[in-house]
Amino acid sequence: MSDADLKELADWHRDFRAGFPIITAHPGLAYLDSAATAQKPRAVLDAVQTYLTTANANAGRGTYPWANRTTELVERTRRRVGEFLGDPGGTGSAVHFTSGTTEGLRTVARDWLTAHLTDGDEILVPHADHRANLDPWREAADLLAARGVHVRIRPLPYQRSSGDYDHRALPALVGPRTRFVAATHVHHVYGGDMNVHRLRAAVGPGVPICLDAAQSVGHLPVSVSDLDVDFVVFSGHKALALPGTGAVWARNDPRRGPEFRPGGWRGTPNTVGIASLEAALDALDTAGVDRIARWTTALTARLTEGLAGLAPYEILGCQASLTAGTDVQRRHSLVSFRHPAIPSDDLGFILFSHGFMVRADTLCQAGADEKEGVVRVSVHGYTSVAEIDRLLDVLASLA
Repeated sequence: MSDADLKELADWHRDFRAGFPIITAHPGLAYLDSAATAQKPRAVLDAVQTYLTTANANAGRGTYPWANRTTELVERTRRRVGEFLGDPGGTGSAVHFTSGTTEGLRTVARDWLTAHLTDGDEILVPHADHRANLDPWREAADLLAARGVHVRIRPLPYQRSSGDYDHRALPALVGPRTRFVAATHVHHVYGGDMNVHRLRAAVGPGVPICLDAAQSVGHLPVSVSDLDVDFVVFSGHKALALPGTGAVWARNDPRRGPEFRPGGWRGTPNTVGIASLEAALDALDTAGVDRIARWTTALTARLTEGLAGLAPYEILGCQASLTAGTDVQRRHSLVSFRHPAIPSDDLGFILFSHGFMVRADTLCQAGADEKEGVVRVSVHGYTSVAEIDRLLDVLASLA
């Protein structure tokens, strides 16, 4: 199936790749760190240049044309984010811009969750996902404790074999004081969809769920109409936009808590980043996020299948989904692995000497220490089959 996808989408991939100047300008280098940040297409770079040279102004603070156009840009992009996430609109939902996923999660924790909890409440949070989806909830509990409100943090259970949440063990953790769940859509180390629908089934219809979608938005179709969650938080720079911009989508269902309103004075927004985000979402729609997902899933299957035949390497995540023909859910865009005799950071340097740019450390995984470093290969629609095949050849030579 994956080889068929790669053949069917070969022309699409060629055209998509050609739109990334940094990729085409360095044919000898393979950028395999798109989970850390995605490269920017010409359409986004052009949109930024156009904005800065034709309408650069502050938003919501002037009545002259440039200011009005910038204000409209911000509001238009707000609507655009909702549309991109499949929000039907007219339901009270809202989009708020942040600097990225980390700030977005902290904003939900600080400005919404702390006002929603009372003494003795419990929250469920991930202890082996990205630290950005653990630390904010701990900080919120600390803030409440300083006020004399004591909240119990309960860790989401995991399946050791796959890295997925253990949905069978989860119901035993849910009780009458469960008030909130923080979860991840696609795991940044294991690459698997964390099956949020099973979380909803376990906690019931009344508990709000906040979703870290940093590794899914821009990489595969994301629909808030299908995901029964209350917050979707993502970073623009992982979705083809510039660094320093992101968004929180809030459902604002009164049955699950008060309306989400970020606190503090609303200062100058990152208007350049917002301009890039609008262009990035347009570029993703033009390319087809479904085609990006098909291409990247096929590439990661090609990589795991090749790695599975190289005995020394340990591939993290579900071991039943390593072959291209598996019926088990495949990895989305990324593969993490270790070599038993070569430390991950050394392996990263070796791979760069062969022209490969990969991530090599603990990947900001909560609970991991330096001894648990891994090499992560993460791909996008601009990643080629030839790059993955050449990487496998190099890894084979190091086996």
